[in-house]
Amino acid sequence: MQFSVADALGTSDIFLAFQENVARAARAERPVLVLGERGTGKELAAQRLHYLSPRWEGPLVTVLCPALSPTLLESELFGHEAGAFTGARGRHEGYFERANRGTLFLDEVADMPLPVQDKLLRVLEYGEFERVGGNAPVRVDVRIVAAANRDLPRLAAEGKFRADLLDRLAFDVLHVPPLRERGEDRLLLARHFAARMAAELDIGRAGSSPGFDLRFGEEALRQMEEYAWPGNVRELRNAVERGVLHAGTDENGVFVVERLELNPFAPGVLPPAAAPGADAAREDGPEKTPERGMLPPGFSLREELARQERELLQRALRQARYRQTEAARLLGLTYHQFRALYRKHGERKRGQESS
Repeated sequence: MQFSVADALGTSDIFLAFQENVARAARAERPVLVLGERGTGKELAAQRLHYLSPRWEGPLVTVLCPALSPTLLESELFGHEAGAFTGARGRHEGYFERANRGTLFLDEVADMPLPVQDKLLRVLEYGEFERVGGNAPVRVDVRIVAAANRDLPRLAAEGKFRADLLDRLAFDVLHVPPLRERGEDRLLLARHFAARMAAELDIGRAGSSPGFDLRFGEEALRQMEEYAWPGNVRELRNAVERGVLHAGTDENGVFVVERLELNPFAPGVLPPAAAPGADAAREDGPEKTPERGMLPPGFSLREELARQERELLQRALRQARYRQTEAARLLGLTYHQFRALYRKHGERKRGQESS
């Protein structure tokens, strides 16, 4: 899923100052360099630069530089003539020609090969280029917006990026603030993503009211506040949407995102399902001992009760297909009681793994 313009939400001072800088830069017919960490919304900034500029009626063409091989990137940017290479049966207009009288957004420009950088510099300086396999100049009127999440001045110092190209691109440099510096914007964005996901799943509708009967629990709110969000807005969106997908209802029927699963690759909080036949072998608990009715050496009532709780929790979750509200009903618990039990054994397992 791509970002939408509606995702450019925020009321924090640092975000509002950034948006003012974008609006100011949009007025000038000059290149703009947008810098920021992954997932901060650099493409959204490029869209805003285009639609607030005098070119807003013209095309906005986006090129993800790392997605194309060096040879293909040159052909796609500048086009090619018939016979320029094997398979080139006719003239092909590149992204520059398609973006004429509009804006060309070069995403992750740090990954652009040096030979392609040479041709890009010529376009910036003279407004013209030659198609691959051609010798006639092609003139275009295109504004360049480039984005990167790497240290371009350092790459230029190391000879991995043309310093003169960097000078031309950096007429104005905009730094997209990371999510960890945006304070209250995290909850604002989370509610936006949650409402959108709830609408997509058709859950949490508060009767005939226009809103959604869905809220974040204390643990989810704490995670939003304390987590560093290295993947920024994109990571928050994914975490919130996963939370809505797995949300259960409380005793009042309100959908609650209790916590955010920040690492979808992590193994489950609960112990893995037992091997085939293990349930039957353990069904009678301590009675299945060498001497029936005798407690085994080192027996602990606390450990045995905890084991039975974990076992019943797993069985209920499997039977309910991991829908926590249904698992709570099967166990005769309220949703909050079930969540407390779930957290207790999840924290116990994490403590055992770290010891």
